[in-house]
Amino acid sequence: GRMNESGRTVSVALAPKTSDDQPGLLYEGKDYAGLGAAADSVLLMTYEWGHAYSPPMAVAPVDQVRRVVEYAVSRIDPAKINLGIPNYGYDWTLPFTEGAPRARTIGNIEAVQQAVEKGAEIYFDETAQAPYYFYVEDGVTHEVWFEDARSLSARLSLIAEYGFQGAGIWNLMRPFSQLWLVISSLYHIED
Repeated sequence: GRMNESGRTVSVALAPKTSDDQPGLLYEGKDYAGLGAAADSVLLMTYEWGHAYSPPMAVAPVDQVRRVVEYAVSRIDPAKINLGIPNYGYDWTLPFTEGAPRARTIGNIEAVQQAVEKGAEIYFDETAQAPYYFYVEDGVTHEVWFEDARSLSARLSLIAEYGFQGAGIWNLMRPFSQLWLVISSLYHIED
């Protein structure tokens, strides 16, 4: 209230919870209903299922994102919600071993260029709604998951489906024209 009185707005970034009692350091103590009521807007950080230290998988599998969204709208006014959208991927070495060297973060353009250079076929996981491929370098097999227009469209479409305020893109340090083409095709952007 004090922030609003002084002309400021409050936005809160929320870890991707699917229940009130979800265990884990990122989730315990995050009261979606309370924070959603107190804040002017929230950003659902619906990414990092696949991360630098996880087994290879999509960064934001749409089936998991949808679980978070379903929980969030049961606790927070959808008009206050911004959906977190990833703009990156990871390159893991196989076989995956817990505690092994971290996966390398990779930009979406770089991922496609690498697939072309390595002669890798790009596949699309229908459940996760995400592209991936394999390649071998110096005798080591790699698995790469990243974003493309199809995966971005699947996630960005949830905004209209649930009546969300908008999106938050993580991260913009790797320009990716497909992201803006998909956004422009789905939504009218005002200056």
